[in-house]
Amino acid sequence: MKYALLNYSKGGAAGERGARDMHPGIAAVLDRPNVSGWVRLQPAESATTVTLKARTTLLTDGPFVDSKEFLGGFIMIEADNLDEALAVAAELQELDATAAIEVRPVFEQELGGA
Repeated sequence: MKYALLNYSKGGAAGERGARDMHPGIAAVLDRPNVSGWVRLQPAESATTVTLKARTTLLTDGPFVDSKEFLGGFIMIEADNLDEALAVAAELQELDATAAIEVRPVFEQELGGA
């Protein structure tokens, strides 16, 4: 089963580190064969949110929700079950205690148009 490990950061220096500054232990996890992809997002301030109001498209600078934490990136993994996915998340949590990691199963059906 596929799982998304969503990494939420409190921002500041931890949220602004580049890929070159990644903890070596995290890089080792990302190199495993059960990791099918990962992305690190730019800071939340770089986001633009697209909404529709009264049939008019609105563009707003910044993330959709106003929060002290923001989605910093996510990792896609293959795991036999939730416990295995949680073990990977716990390992990542030990390497970066400033982040919160949400583990969420992914729908595996293919969607057209993508």
